[in-house]
Amino acid sequence: MAGLAIASLFYVTVDAMDIGMWTECSGLSAKYEIEEYEEGGQNLFVHKLPGRLKYDNIKLKRPVDADSAKVARWFGSLRRSASRSTGSITAYDENVEIIAQWQLVDVIPVSWSGPSFSVDGAKVGTEELELAHHGFM
Repeated sequence: MAGLAIASLFYVTVDAMDIGMWTECSGLSAKYEIEEYEEGGQNLFVHKLPGRLKYDNIKLKRPVDADSAKVARWFGSLRRSASRSTGSITAYDENVEIIAQWQLVDVIPVSWSGPSFSVDGAKVGTEELELAHHGFM
């Protein structure tokens, strides 16, 4: 089953800046808003017309690692100037072979959250990064 996205890692860049490897990636989706038009005299169906194309935000998640501080600094630096960027997400399989790649248009970070720590259990600290965009190729 070569080429299937099983146990993938996701390598992310924004404006060619290395954001590192991530273990979870969700939100690579797009959908058209559908507008309904009821035509007078046409009682068999309602016309459904494509409207705006909407993209969900990309949500990335991973255990805290050596790149975590770099991502937090990058996110914090954007408060001075948050301009839209280009980005890419590359999916790798368990043999670190490229499965697929998406080029993101007009990327802007939405949120970043670092790990929560507790002495109650031995849980792995995770971080999450959310990116908005205007589409992918």
